[in-house]
Amino acid sequence: MLTLTYEYKIEPTIEQVAAIERYLEVCRQVWNYALRERKDWLNSRKSDVNACSLICEYIIPADALFPNYNLQAKSLTEARKNNPELKSVNAQVLQQVLRKLETAFLDMSRKGMGFPRFKKPGRMRSFVFPQFKTNPVNGESIKLPELGWVKMRLSRPIPDGFTLKQVRIVKKASGYFAMLSLQCDVQIPDVMPGGHPIGIDLGLENFLATSDGELIARPRFFDSLHRKLKLLQRRLKHKKKGSKNWRKLNLKIARLHQRIHDTRKDFHFKLAHHLVQDAGMIFVEDINFRIWAKGMLGKHTLDAGFGQFVNILQWVCWKEQVYFAKVDADYTSQQCPRCQTHTGKKDLSVRIHNCHECGYTTHRDVAAAQVVMIRGFAVSVQPHGVGATGQAVPEIAWLDVLSGVIDLDKCPRTRKSLKRFKESSTNTK
Repeated sequence: MLTLTYEYKIEPTIEQVAAIERYLEVCRQVWNYALRERKDWLNSRKSDVNACSLICEYIIPADALFPNYNLQAKSLTEARKNNPELKSVNAQVLQQVLRKLETAFLDMSRKGMGFPRFKKPGRMRSFVFPQFKTNPVNGESIKLPELGWVKMRLSRPIPDGFTLKQVRIVKKASGYFAMLSLQCDVQIPDVMPGGHPIGIDLGLENFLATSDGELIARPRFFDSLHRKLKLLQRRLKHKKKGSKNWRKLNLKIARLHQRIHDTRKDFHFKLAHHLVQDAGMIFVEDINFRIWAKGMLGKHTLDAGFGQFVNILQWVCWKEQVYFAKVDADYTSQQCPRCQTHTGKKDLSVRIHNCHECGYTTHRDVAAAQVVMIRGFAVSVQPHGVGATGQAVPEIAWLDVLSGVIDLDKCPRTRKSLKRFKESSTNTK
């Protein structure tokens, strides 16, 4: 089963905007009520049965069951009969809010996520229509339950053979969007390794370096608009919270944040498509970017968005039928890609890889990318070269074992990039 999500901007009328805002507010209230019910049940079980809590008491019977999704959905059905505000919202939409809360509780144990939080006004920004009997899309409009026909910008056509399963309405700073979940009953085989391999090394001096010698500069998405964002936030501090001017300025800040996000995501997609053009296999380092972002350069790491880029690159590789794999990231900068010699730890100020054994010289990030490519090639194509950590064994060489991989000195791309690197280094000196 293949599932795709297409995002389209919708242009609702004034009445439809009011209905969407009412949906969001009722969904927020249902979320907070259900979360409070669960929280009270848990707090009532904190003290021993023969003791009382020193903070507060919860009048909940000892035999009361935990309010899971089934119990809360049943209570919601009963509450809708006497509450006109709940009755004005589609029942399935409210049930999806309870399902989302149930998933948040399960993710605490499955994924180590934190405890769900209450949502203050304006924090509930999406709701889901989970079921449609017929296709609601007709031309450039979509028919939603109780909202009617809503104008939609069909920026790209919906692929043939796909069935619309659900629609999520999302509120952003720039307007409202419809996320269409499409499914097709097909089985797509996994991409097999083959073709020209490319290793990628991520960094902050350059956004990435490839094993072919290409260096991509790091765009400073946040830094370029940081001054404007700082001025707007300084003005917001002097506004009365909740006032009309406070809301207007808050919307400006939100639009600026979305502009940064959209610019970063657009760059990631364009770079990913550029990398897969001439590649048959792409290998990247298996890095925990959450830990990386907690370091001294965490602000710049988050600005680059390496985690999002790797996910987008993996998706683009799957779409373009290019093999994608992650390899061990340890000691990639301390190994010579030509002779596999351990060159020792380099300081971050050292930007040139110079092997004392074979004399190979190139940019430090390019050498690390070539080591990533060797390890990935060994894991994916050469089964006898797989180590416990995914590293290539010492006998792997550029020409003897790695069939399809050309020599560094004979590679036109690497030779040109190496020539440019030497010229720039000479000019710098």
